[in-house]
Amino acid sequence: MSDREIIMPPSMQELAKRAGYAPAVVVGNTVYCAGQVGRTPDLQVIADPKSQFIACWENLRLVLEEAGCSFGDVVEMTTYHVDMKEHMDVFREVKDEVFPRGHCAWTCIGVAELARPGLLVEVKCIAVRRTS
Repeated sequence: MSDREIIMPPSMQELAKRAGYAPAVVVGNTVYCAGQVGRTPDLQVIADPKSQFIACWENLRLVLEEAGCSFGDVVEMTTYHVDMKEHMDVFREVKDEVFPRGHCAWTCIGVAELARPGLLVEVKCIAVRRTS
């Protein structure tokens, strides 16, 4: 028996197949989510920053939900930002609308670029499944 469970939301199967990765891996009660970005279901980058950030959080929510978790189960998060100074206010506004504020350890990192041109943020996290 394997000690890991691959998490694959149906809407991410094509991306995972093309990129060769798992959206999340569960070991024990810990869920390790790969970085999620703001793209459409047909893998197009969303140009509008606010809309891109909303889609990024929605993609992360889908991965966590498939793993049996929610944003409230996240214990650590890392965000990678292209042009952080330009977009951080809008990113925080969207984050504060959908994600529990002050609920987990969070590290922000500024980067020169992400996997595809036009991507402004990538969010990865670790969550812990609740046990009954």
